[in-house]
Amino acid sequence: MAEGIPVPHAWADLPFFQQDWPAIAARLRDRDWLPGPGRVFAALELTPPEKVRVVILGQDPYPTPGHANGLAFSVTPETALPRSLRNIYAEMREDIGAAPPNGDLSHWARQGVLLLNTSLSVLPGQAGAHAKWGWEKLARQAVARAQAERPLAFILWGSHAQKALAGLPRPQDLVIESAHPSPLSARRGFFGSRPFGRVNDWLKARGEPPIDWALSETAAAE
Repeated sequence: MAEGIPVPHAWADLPFFQQDWPAIAARLRDRDWLPGPGRVFAALELTPPEKVRVVILGQDPYPTPGHANGLAFSVTPETALPRSLRNIYAEMREDIGAAPPNGDLSHWARQGVLLLNTSLSVLPGQAGAHAKWGWEKLARQAVARAQAERPLAFILWGSHAQKALAGLPRPQDLVIESAHPSPLSARRGFFGSRPFGRVNDWLKARGEPPIDWALSETAAAE
């Protein structure tokens, strides 16, 4: 099933796609995996390097069939909010007074929020199944490529994201680190961290438009 998956054109110069992707694609061949060939590179396709303004890093796609849409923390519009995303929206309402009506974060990606997971594939029902396949090289290379375009805002939730991108943020970048929004850790520093307003204040200070975090695809289409 991995044969013939096109590499995102804007990111094709990353060493990962020459050195690591062929072996991963071969391992995916003839397997049932999520989010599937049509969505595996959705984060990179929706947010090319010259458009990246904010980086949010997750771990791997949701392992429930029909939930993952290829963007970190995001789910298909008809899917009930996962617990971490429910906490993200709760914090957003406290921070900026609104949140999207469903869990599809595609509108963030189109505004320059790179919603990348450190692993871009997973087996159904087996979270973390492909965590040691070498996917993490792509995350670091993609972030470094985006940094060549402009200063970035990093929202790093939990130790996994913080360790995965350790050493990449520069003095000119904004770095917001907190506990992960998972119910197991959200009350250890995620709630009250106000990342959405802080990112927008930083962007506006740089003369850039803020992220419209609460915009929904439904509202945008009306």
